[in-house]
Amino acid sequence: MSIFERARELSIIQSSAAVIGWDQETCLPKSAAGHRAAQLAWLSSQAHELATSEDWKRGLEAAENSNPGSDPKLTANLRELRREFDRATKLPTELVARESTASSLAKHAWADARKKSDFASFAPHLATLLDIAREKADLWGHSGEPYDALLEGYERGTSTATVAALFDTMKPALRETAAKAVEKSAARAAKLPPGPYPVAAQQQLNARIAEAVGFDFQAGRIDTTTHPFCTTLGPHDVRLTTRYDESDFTSSLFGVLHEAGHGMYEQGLPAADYGLPSGSAVSLGIHESQSRLWENHVGRSRAFWTRWYPVAQEHFPQLADFPLDDFMAYLHRAAFSPIRVEADEATYDLHIILRFGIERRLLNGDLAVADVPAAWNESFRELFGFTPENDAMGCLQDIHWSMGGLGYFATYTLGNINAAQLFAAARNNPAIAAACDAADYAPLLDWLRENIHAHGGTLDPADLMAQATGRPPATTDYLAHLESRYL
Repeated sequence: MSIFERARELSIIQSSAAVIGWDQETCLPKSAAGHRAAQLAWLSSQAHELATSEDWKRGLEAAENSNPGSDPKLTANLRELRREFDRATKLPTELVARESTASSLAKHAWADARKKSDFASFAPHLATLLDIAREKADLWGHSGEPYDALLEGYERGTSTATVAALFDTMKPALRETAAKAVEKSAARAAKLPPGPYPVAAQQQLNARIAEAVGFDFQAGRIDTTTHPFCTTLGPHDVRLTTRYDESDFTSSLFGVLHEAGHGMYEQGLPAADYGLPSGSAVSLGIHESQSRLWENHVGRSRAFWTRWYPVAQEHFPQLADFPLDDFMAYLHRAAFSPIRVEADEATYDLHIILRFGIERRLLNGDLAVADVPAAWNESFRELFGFTPENDAMGCLQDIHWSMGGLGYFATYTLGNINAAQLFAAARNNPAIAAACDAADYAPLLDWLRENIHAHGGTLDPADLMAQATGRPPATTDYLAHLESRYL
């Protein structure tokens, strides 16, 4: 069996785990959590044993030795399979299974703790996952700090120091833009007409819009969960989830647009290469660029709503006498919210800077788990000017830590930077710009398919951005976008 056949076999195991992981988040009875944790732990250990086996090693070495280097895709696949193998073989199977079990249990503990705003009940789970993260970082090795080893798994080719320097550079401009945007919004005080906005009507509108921008419902679906996410269960099976608020239909809609951006990236990857690096997303920073592009640059634009606001009015009669100008002011309002997933563009990245700092301190041992709520509130007050009223609106709001996703949050801001740069580059084509202005997004999606999706994981993120836009990732387009939209 060749290394590529083995890689596809591995993808079957991983996608099977993804199926029951999706079920865990959407359908699983509470009492079944323990057995589900055992199922996922077994599958993760099987996947790890296959990916670190002697047969895998021999197959990889045979392919490397026979590669003449003349096929760029073959060379890239072997390079990335080698990188993944070297990284995987540093982790014992026992650790992989232990992390899977800990994460499955932590997700349910987090959901309960969030409902009760009880950080203490989640703290032991976070401590366990933090110990595992440090153990993995030490096994992988790092030259700077533990965060480097974890970040490499999400955004290869970058470093903690690079991200920290980027955030330090952006922070003054972000704080200034956020403060001015919040002040400007307060003067207008745009409000949405009162609900209810029935869930059934939201679901109909969301699906209609998602399909119109390019999400393929023959190869995907939308479900409901506590925390919106997108997961791929196979080359033609991409699942989106969202949550609903009957007082504001835009909450679920922008959740769907965000996750549909992820989903269209997954649907645009080469299906024939599923299971190989060339058929996989390159990084979370690129993945997030797709969701942010569709959610913010498309979904919050006036051109988009010139087309879709009359349709929204058909679904929600209370919008009939609410002018489009007022609705756009509502969409572009800025406020210092305690909740990241409900934050506007002007203030969003301050949430990421906060989380990045907390995670580094935790991993470096400079912050104890028990002190997370106090540290969170202190940092939040410094960035936003107030303290969340409870832990559910503070350090318990995100699912990522319960997933073992330490080292993850920085990729959200990297995604914002990439999204602005990609959108600006695409609009440099007059035909794409004209189509976007007419709310026709097929040419934009085609451009993304050609310049981002089709390459899978064959290029490093920075190289992919440079090839697509003509220059390496930079903050210029993103900061200009925020200033233009909000100021």
